[in-house]
Formats: sequence, structure tokens, C-alpha cells
Amino acid sequence: MKVLVTESIAEEGMDVLRDCAEVDIRLGLKPEELLALIGDYDALVVRSQTKVSAEVIDAGKKLQVIARAGVGIDNIDVATATRRGIVVGNAPTSNTISAAEHTIALMLALARHIPQANAALRSGVWKRDDFMGIEVRDKTLGIIGLGSVGSEVARRARGLEMKLIAHDPFISEETARELGVSLVDLDTLLAESDFISVHAPLNDQTRHMIDETALRKMKPTAILVNTARGGVVDTEALYKALKEGWINSAGLDVHETEPVPKDYPLFELDNVVISDHAGWYSEESIAELQRGAAEAVVAVLSGGWPKFLVNPEVKEIARRKWGGE
Repeated sequence: MKVLVTESIAEEGMDVLRDCAEVDIRLGLKPEELLALIGDYDALVVRSQTKVSAEVIDAGKKLQVIARAGVGIDNIDVATATRRGIVVGNAPTSNTISAAEHTIALMLALARHIPQANAALRSGVWKRDDFMGIEVRDKTLGIIGLGSVGSEVARRARGLEMKLIAHDPFISEETARELGVSLVDLDTLLAESDFISVHAPLNDQTRHMIDETALRKMKPTAILVNTARGGVVDTEALYKALKEGWINSAGLDVHETEPVPKDYPLFELDNVVISDHAGWYSEESIAELQRGAAEAVVAVLSGGWPKFLVNPEVKEIARRKWGGE
């Protein structure tokens, strides 16, 4: 069996691959180079930069599995892979803890004005009275989306002695109770929360879920954090809300346009903390993501299925193909 790796993978993941196959590392391949090579390989491991197009997949006559060392699969033509009986695997839970911790970090940075105090002190100004913060203990945290990251945020917030409410139409009351969370409708969450943390996926139903109407329902002291997807929050409305004082402040790790432009309007405001979609990005999460991709390859080349199968509908097609039908 031969595996092609087109982007850098941690040694831990490489060791997993080498235990079951011959591994070729070819970084920085141009599209035409990948197209010329892929026919010799049984598996392909990529991160976010390699574009696995329909043309590439059709040229991969021996391909059994494409593994994404990450979560998103926008760079892979999953429909074509499925049609060809090729398994697509990823590692969707590997960055959960890092994203949850980053969410808490943004909350605390905003509650205690840490970036602003740091900037003032570095400029030679001692302005402690200007940066009096608040405790998060006994404050209400509203979590929009109680999936894997939202649940981990809830667990950590309980340790900070926060009161927890959440809005998620797909979560049962029993699951919420186990997390120590009360389920409420979205309007109640917006009105009652001191902190609001967004963990909803981006789709047609959630795009601009946090718009001008939603922002006006929040407390003027509310702190909004978004580490999910930029499009869930209407940037133009948020800018207006922060500038005019409808809410207290915001912490954003994700943005409607990434990378953000140099003239990003939110850069003008002192009551926003911004990071560069790095909530998921830690030494531990990267190693786990890449190991997860390697394990997906090993599972398929060993005759099984990856732990996280992106295209489950491929199973019957793959069985027929590998069975010689």
C-alpha cells in the first residue's frame, strides 16, 4: 500500500502511517503535479491547502481513502469521492478542547480588560482605575449551540461558578441537565445572559443569527464571544452595537471575511478583542488532528472504516468496488 502526504504532518501521525504502508511526502505540489502522481497511491492525506478536485479524484485509480488532517472538508470534492467509492475521513473532535479553552480565554480577557490594560501600560500609562473588571462567578453564560465545543465550554464555566443557560433545538433536556445547563429559547438567552458564547454551525438557518434585532435584545452590559463561524454574526450590526453601546464588548476568533482586511471596521474599537481563527490551533490539537487522519487511513487500508466517516453513504459503493463488482 502507498500513501501520499501533501502537507506537513507531525511525526506521531507519520509513525502511524509508516506502520502500515509506504509513505511518500511531497509538499507544495502544484495541481498538475498532484494530478500526475495520484494514480500510484492507495491513500491521500491532506490538510487545508491541497485541493482534491474531481479531476484529481478521477485520476486516483487506486485511491481507497482521502484523509483530512483537520475538520473542514471544503477542499475535497466529497460527492465525487463517494461516487468513486473512496472513503473520506477527518478528525472533527481533535480541536474541541483548544476551541473551548480559547472561548474561556476571550471571556476572561474581556471581563478583566486585559488587552487594553496591557496596551496602556506598554505605552507608559498607569490607568488601573480605567480597567476595573468584573468577576465571572455568578454571572449567566448563554451558550448558543451545545455541541462538542459548547458542551466543553459549559463544563469549564461550571468550574468558574457561572450560571448556565443554552439554546440548541437538537439537544435533549436530559443531556442539558447532565451538563448543568438549562435550555431556553433564543430570545430568553439573549435577554438574560451576561456573557453569550456562539457555537452554532454556519448554514442557511444560522447565517446572521446574531443580527441587529438580536443585539438589541441583549443587556447593555453583555459580552459576546464567537469562536464558531464568522457568518453567524452580522459584522456590520455588531460594529454598530459596539460603537453605540448596545452591548459592552465582544471577543471574536472568527470573521465573515478571512483573513480580515486591513481596514476591518472592528479594528477601530477598543471594546473588541480579536484573534485570527486560532481557537482550534494548539500544539496538542494539531498533533491529535494529524494522528486522527493517519488512523483513518490505517483503518481503511486494513479493511475497516474510519472513526469519523464524512461520507457514510460510500460504504455500499466501496464494498462493491473492493469486492470486484
